[in-house]
Amino acid sequence: MKFRPLHDRVLVKRIESDAKTKGGIIIPDTAQEKPMEGKVIAVGAGNRYEAGKLVPLDVKKNDRILFGKWSGTEVKVDGEDLIIMKESDILGIIE
Repeated sequence: MKFRPLHDRVLVKRIESDAKTKGGIIIPDTAQEKPMEGKVIAVGAGNRYEAGKLVPLDVKKNDRILFGKWSGTEVKVDGEDLIIMKESDILGIIE
């Protein structure tokens, strides 16, 4: 299935964090927090503002981003857990 977000929405895949602390203690799944870092899979065309002018998004495909803990809506596309969120939910791009 191909999926393309509309307007100012972004499709993101979470980047999983390590399940082990620096000291070697393994953290069980039930105690782990959801990662707030992800990779942009697809982006919408952008927002339309005054007089129908299209303003493109700042993020692009394959950008590594940080987002809020409760941002977006979780969806399953091709059996993969992804998140759809607005560009305004993205806190920053990791360079």
